[in-house]
Amino acid sequence: MSIEFVDGQTVMEFVNDPQAFEKWTNEKFKMLDADGDGVLSRDELQKRVGKLSSMEFDLQSKDEINRLYDLLFNKFDIDKSGTIDPGEFRALMKEMMLAKARGIGNSPVSIILHGDSLLMRAVQHASKTI
Repeated sequence: MSIEFVDGQTVMEFVNDPQAFEKWTNEKFKMLDADGDGVLSRDELQKRVGKLSSMEFDLQSKDEINRLYDLLFNKFDIDKSGTIDPGEFRALMKEMMLAKARGIGNSPVSIILHGDSLLMRAVQHASKTI
């Protein structure tokens, strides 16, 4: 973990760099795909969510988390297969990151980030392009 400064523009630039963003989402997808079948089941996501999310999940009830997964699968499981494929996962991550960018806004904020988090990757991407 480290303390970094990040603003919405930094996050948006990372998300809008197809090569960098796809590389990160592919890495995370493979990490979450426990059985290696090329899709993420609800069970895989629920068991491995700590590897992707923040501590907010620790503070939510099981019912709240189940409702969140219902919403995620209803919106992002485009083909209604009951699983999330790599393209659907990328769309999910993109929407989450753009929401974070809008929330952060244009003024830099100081935030504690995990080394392999999406926001950390956005900060690292920005420092490479400067």
